[in-house]
Formats: sequence, structure tokens, C-alpha cells
Amino acid sequence: MIKKLLFLVVFYTAVSQSQAYAYLDPGTGAIILQAIVGFIAATGAAIVLYWRKFKEFIKKILKFKNIK
Repeated sequence: MIKKLLFLVVFYTAVSQSQAYAYLDPGTGAIILQAIVGFIAATGAAIVLYWRKFKEFIKKILKFKNIK
């Protein structure tokens, strides 16, 4: 019952139209795009950093030697 009610509220909000009395200048799109690209880059850097730390931790625990 709650799921149906939540669905109806979200659906009504998504399809209902209202006036937005706002102004978005051309630079706003560039700022939003920069924020999205920056977030993706920061997330990728964090994943790489912690993945390397995780691999070193596992190698230390298992005393695994890298065979070339």
C-alpha cells in the first residue's frame, strides 16, 4: 500500500507541470557540466587510491610475492 502511494506521489510530481520563474544563463550549463566531470574525476581518483591501498594490505596479509 505504501509503495503504491509513494509511486503515485512520485508519478504525479514527475508528470505535473508548473511554471518555473527562474533564469538560467548560458554559463550555468558549463558550471553544471564542470561539476559533474569534477565529481566523476574525484570519484575515480578515490577508487584508484583506495584500491591500491587495499591491494597492498592484502599482499601484506598473505605475504604474496609478485612473480614476473
